[in-house]
Amino acid sequence: MSEAVATTGAVPSHEEGAGHAHPSDRTYVGIALILAALTAAEVVTFYVEDTIGGLLVPVLVIMMIVKFAIVAGWFMHLKFDSNLFTRLFVSGLVLAIGVYMVFLSAFEFFFGGDPTAPGG
Repeated sequence: MSEAVATTGAVPSHEEGAGHAHPSDRTYVGIALILAALTAAEVVTFYVEDTIGGLLVPVLVIMMIVKFAIVAGWFMHLKFDSNLFTRLFVSGLVLAIGVYMVFLSAFEFFFGGDPTAPGG
């Protein structure tokens, strides 16, 4: 048992000695508004698909990366943690995007760009 628990009877909280102040409620509301705006932009992107054409997937992937960075950095507190955790999450993101792009290219290769074409 630690000395702090033995002398006071209280278990120290996670925040004690954490080395950083948590963002205010106002910051979290601002981040939520930014995420809502990005989500709305993703929905609008779907409706203007004919206008942007081949840029649809890159635009959506960029918005996905930005949203991932905001959520991981602020809501998962990676902004305040060790760089090792940030590297692990970024590695997972890069792997997921790589798998997604290979999947998309496989459809492009096998179906000649027409997802409604028969596979055989």
